[in-house]
Amino acid sequence: MVSRFSTSSSKNLLENPLDSTGLYPDPVNLLEHEQVNISVLRRLVGQSIVSADQFDKNLVLELCKFAAMLEATDISTFRPLTGKIIITAFFEASTRTRLSFESAVQRLDGKIISIPTGQITGIAKGESLSDIGEMFNAYGDLIVMRHTETSSVEEIMHNLRLPLINAGNGSGEHPTQALADWFALLKWKPELKKKQIRPASQIHLGILGTPGSMRAVNSFLRMSILFKSGIRKISIVSELADPLGPELTEKMEASGIDFFIANDINEVLPDLDVIYMNSIAFLGDHYRSLNSRFKLDADSNLKEDAVVLHPLARLDELDPLLDETHHNLYFTQAHGAVFIRQALFISILNRFDRLPEKLML
Repeated sequence: MVSRFSTSSSKNLLENPLDSTGLYPDPVNLLEHEQVNISVLRRLVGQSIVSADQFDKNLVLELCKFAAMLEATDISTFRPLTGKIIITAFFEASTRTRLSFESAVQRLDGKIISIPTGQITGIAKGESLSDIGEMFNAYGDLIVMRHTETSSVEEIMHNLRLPLINAGNGSGEHPTQALADWFALLKWKPELKKKQIRPASQIHLGILGTPGSMRAVNSFLRMSILFKSGIRKISIVSELADPLGPELTEKMEASGIDFFIANDINEVLPDLDVIYMNSIAFLGDHYRSLNSRFKLDADSNLKEDAVVLHPLARLDELDPLLDETHHNLYFTQAHGAVFIRQALFISILNRFDRLPEKLML
């Protein structure tokens, strides 16, 4: 089934319905003269989302277009998730991720059972994740879980028979963050979705951190490889000599994307079109805050049209003075996560028939 959506909206790039600062690209940028292919999204029905590697470019594009439709259309009165219970199990602290998942559910009229901290569960008494997974089967329809341990997804899925969305597993992955990242980028520069892109329109992507051991940049890099036709070069800025590790290095080499390792953001900053920031760096066996070689402020030598992404929360590596500039794409990135997660819920739970008929022509 193909859903058609069009609008005559022509909001200015800087016009923001949330009155936040920075760039707020119109989601219709992804929808003009386009179609949302529901048959592609049906591949997600009943599926767990544990890694960015589960996605191909076509699926990411259809999810982002679907999210753009949801952002541009008020569908709350159609209540697509009525009768569904989502369990948000956060065994690790979270602000944006947990609340954006729960906001997505509430806005679609679903119900939530929330575990805001592992200390209120049987984990505090030594209960295993596999036993908790067995219990979850009777309590809801879909699980969203964040956990401090990288092995947590495998452990809970030992007995879990419901779909699971991985909201961050230790130093492993955070696939829905990568979807939110690319949703923001595709709204900002829709040409990135094309199979063939003029060299002048390709981007130099800078990633600050250690993708081999930091989940947000890990998933972001994996998903970025899918859009290699729009990427001229990737520069990874890290204090480590090998911030990727063997698996990601192999993936990057196989992708054919030109990539470079730097240890000072200022070495590459003047040529970067997109800068993906992080608040902390994982250096071998511990986390620590970044020094001045890894920070951005109002005096940084940014390209005129460069944009900055950040999964948030931030520390002092990203100066709040940049919030007021057109380089700020990170607030849009955070706001758009609600619609990406709505798109996932509707797809995984197969609630397409609950959407407005005018969107399902």
